[in-house]
Amino acid sequence: MFSNETDKLGSLLGMNSSFKGQLNVKGTLRVDGTVEGQLDADYVILSETAEVKGEIKAKKIIIGGKIDGNARAQELVEIKSKGKVLGDIFTPKLTIIEGAEFNGKVEMKKVEVKKRKTK
Repeated sequence: MFSNETDKLGSLLGMNSSFKGQLNVKGTLRVDGTVEGQLDADYVILSETAEVKGEIKAKKIIIGGKIDGNARAQELVEIKSKGKVLGDIFTPKLTIIEGAEFNGKVEMKKVEVKKRKTK
């Protein structure tokens, strides 16, 4: 999905699970259940059954379910065909698949790479 390094699922919040608060995960987090609060991980995958009320922060975020809040990604946000976003997106790259719903604003800033001077 992202790369071989991140294909390994690190943490899972199952379909019949709910979480309230702030969740910090090293690696990939897949959410099938319900979250109220903040998710902070390297990579976040929301399945079609996932519902998040709050903010998501990650390098890459894939949204197949519903998020009512902001998504902040350092590299990419992708909204799948059944994904729904009600909130703002902050990312340098955005993909929205046909059929997805998005209501909010997008701020896209490219990550600047500092050039070194060579002598």
